[in-house]
Amino acid sequence: MKKRPVDIVVISDVHLGTYGCHAKELIKYLKSIKPKQVVLNGDIIDIWQFSKRYWPKTHMKVIKIIMEWIAKGVKVHYVTGNHDEMLRKFVGFQLGSFSIVNKLVLNVHGKKAWIFHGDVFDVTMQHSKWLAKLGAIGYDTLILLNRAVNFCYKKLGRGPVSMSKRIKNGVKSAVKFINNFEHTAADIAIENEFDYVICGHIHQPEIKTIKTDNGSVKYLNSGDWVENLTSLEYAKGKWKLYHFEQDSQLIDYDSDSNDPNEMLEKKALFESLLAEFNSMSTPKTAK
Repeated sequence: MKKRPVDIVVISDVHLGTYGCHAKELIKYLKSIKPKQVVLNGDIIDIWQFSKRYWPKTHMKVIKIIMEWIAKGVKVHYVTGNHDEMLRKFVGFQLGSFSIVNKLVLNVHGKKAWIFHGDVFDVTMQHSKWLAKLGAIGYDTLILLNRAVNFCYKKLGRGPVSMSKRIKNGVKSAVKFINNFEHTAADIAIENEFDYVICGHIHQPEIKTIKTDNGSVKYLNSGDWVENLTSLEYAKGKWKLYHFEQDSQLIDYDSDSNDPNEMLEKKALFESLLAEFNSMSTPKTAK
């Protein structure tokens, strides 16, 4: 498959290490693009729910593809989120074209893009982290239940449903939370004269202009790879939302049919990643 060139790709809320993560679909997507710059906008690895008992090869493969980009010199910014907050201890770390940050400001064709995960606006995260973690477990369980329901629906010849989306759209408090989140991000971005504000966290893919009494800003949210399977792409001077489920070419594409790495065991994959890290960090001697 010919790779699509993309200037910037923003991916968030992958939640590697959980049953709800759609790693196979993400691999297909990552293999279909050729990005110049990548922003991993938080919750890529779900350290909250990480378990050694559940770490499929496909989840490691996602990491390996990102490592291959870094080895080729593609800029990869890892913006920390709440589910991978442990990485905040390493903010400022840089190795080659890879860096770990809490927030990011990018110059996008003369316009300023303010990028951060978004959990800073979540009151539950600030005051009741145990409740947020309990909610994360419940959300992951709901996603698993949803998959089982959709499997049965498919057998009956019916289309899929999203239980989490119905809950979000049907519960007034959830709708209000999302609306408040978007407008809080927009207000601060306008106050600081940013042209774009880019978030993740709420699993709600969006591109829209938000206007207030003080001005306007383009609000963007990359969504997630648990239920929406979306990312943000910047190419040819425009931002767009990518939806995997609308990409019929990729849905039917067997990305691993000729991939020898997929047969490697976990230990071999880890050793491969370690070798790539070592080759990047070892200074080259002049001949």
